[in-house]
Amino acid sequence: MTRTTRLFQLMQALRTAPPPATAAQLADALDVTPRTIYRDIEALRGLGAVIDGASGFGYTLIEDAALPPLSFEEDEIEALVLGLREVQQVGDPVLAQAAQNALTKLRARLPMPEPGIDVEVLRRATWEERTIHFAYTDVEGRQTERDVNPLTIVFMQASHNLLAWCHLRQDFRAFRLDRMRILRETGASFRPRRVPMLRDYLMKMRAELEKYHSA
Repeated sequence: MTRTTRLFQLMQALRTAPPPATAAQLADALDVTPRTIYRDIEALRGLGAVIDGASGFGYTLIEDAALPPLSFEEDEIEALVLGLREVQQVGDPVLAQAAQNALTKLRARLPMPEPGIDVEVLRRATWEERTIHFAYTDVEGRQTERDVNPLTIVFMQASHNLLAWCHLRQDFRAFRLDRMRILRETGASFRPRRVPMLRDYLMKMRAELEKYHSA
């Protein structure tokens, strides 16, 4: 293995490992010694990678300054993610792993949309099972106001989303946090229905995914 190849592999290992990644963990992943990891970390820092941490504590990749940012439209991002997930599902083990690595690299280089609301208020309303009200702008720019029962916050399709029961649509919906505005609690409670509602929503999502893959 050339040193250049090893440095690229070390960057990928830093992206995929739960931070902070110890030198021993990284050495096992690359089949080298911890001493080599220490030297390569310093080499990557010299090349512009921002890596936090030190020997004995572990390392965290803060950003990859050596790589230029990618610029994709939202539909292009969705197409890339869906395509890579399809390869994960139907490809052979080598292609499935390559798709997973590509997804990791894609997430590392895409700008993260900023939430348009106070996420702490949203989390508290979710935990306390309280209905919330907010303004929402959909992908086509249409603006509506929604009352929803918040169920959980998840990361999917390169953004954080609220999974909820929408009173307007009378159905489960996912709302991107960066498209939400003017969040407030309504004072209404839907306790103790959050857990069974969330279970139903996840079952519905799973069924739709299976239907998609069988089509």
